[in-house]
Amino acid sequence: MSPETSPAPAPASGAQLPPPPSLADRIKTVAANPLCGVVVALVVIFVLSCLLSAHFLTAFNMKIIARSLAFVGLVTIGQAILMILGELDLSVGAIGGLSGVAGGLFMVQFGLDPWLSLVLCLALGTACGLLNGVLITQLRLHSLVLTIGMAGVYGGANLVLTKGVAITGIPGAISFLGRGMMFGLPVPFVILLVCLAIVSFVMLRTPLGRYVYAIGSNKAAARMLGIRVDAIRICAFASAGFLSALAGIVMVARLGTAQPSIGDTWVLAPIAAAVIGGVATTGGLGSPFGAVLGAVIIGIIENVIVLFGISPYWQSIVSGGIVVAAISFDSVARRYFNREA
Repeated sequence: MSPETSPAPAPASGAQLPPPPSLADRIKTVAANPLCGVVVALVVIFVLSCLLSAHFLTAFNMKIIARSLAFVGLVTIGQAILMILGELDLSVGAIGGLSGVAGGLFMVQFGLDPWLSLVLCLALGTACGLLNGVLITQLRLHSLVLTIGMAGVYGGANLVLTKGVAITGIPGAISFLGRGMMFGLPVPFVILLVCLAIVSFVMLRTPLGRYVYAIGSNKAAARMLGIRVDAIRICAFASAGFLSALAGIVMVARLGTAQPSIGDTWVLAPIAAAVIGGVATTGGLGSPFGAVLGAVIIGIIENVIVLFGISPYWQSIVSGGIVVAAISFDSVARRYFNREA
């Protein structure tokens, strides 16, 4: 009998197979997955919301939540990419507002085709993100400090262009992007799902995504491995700018006007959503999918606040409290699992 066809040797009579993992070990393994806690929290909050309000689980309210989630969700995806990379961009809201206003100006004052205006709007947002990335990498500035300043620049440019007045007369040709329905879902939510699928595939299934995680885990080690760290950081900031601009122009399509205030609330919520969704504040861990689940949690909480007639000013307090609680839980959980390891 040839060696290729000979049977495998039988295990020694005294040898024993390793015991199967216990239930406690399996629970600990599942609990160590950052998405586990997010899913459990989402289910608990969803069930409580259904019990607290008879108007929560209605088709009309679900569409409201989905449509509202789309805008913060798009910005959250871009912010999650940056946070996985170990960066942070506090100008994403201002980029979204400036891009939306510019798109309105292109359509109304310059009379350009609405779809061409949309492309120019996305190009402007991408350019703003690209500028952030170039300044950060070439001048060796901290992203938090630089983007605080750039938020003022983009926000100021928004006010210069609009003089604080909304731009009306947006063509109805693009209203479908903000108000239409597709497959029984609001179009903005469909756009969010498409962007999430593309970004998740890139982050989890391509070398570029692996490079992002490697840079977020250890930037110096990534350089030693030959990864083009600065180029990838610039691309990540440009992607965040593109997604912010997309949220801005879709919001213009929804409102039918280009409001100077677009994007004002897109700073704290995306960071909170990413942290809740398991994206590490130190970089290298998390996923855009988890970040969007975090945005869903925040969206449900804010929706319940509205259903109960609570002042909308409480939303900022709730968002801030969620950020503090999520960061605290993230820190405690990581210390616990590191000690167990």
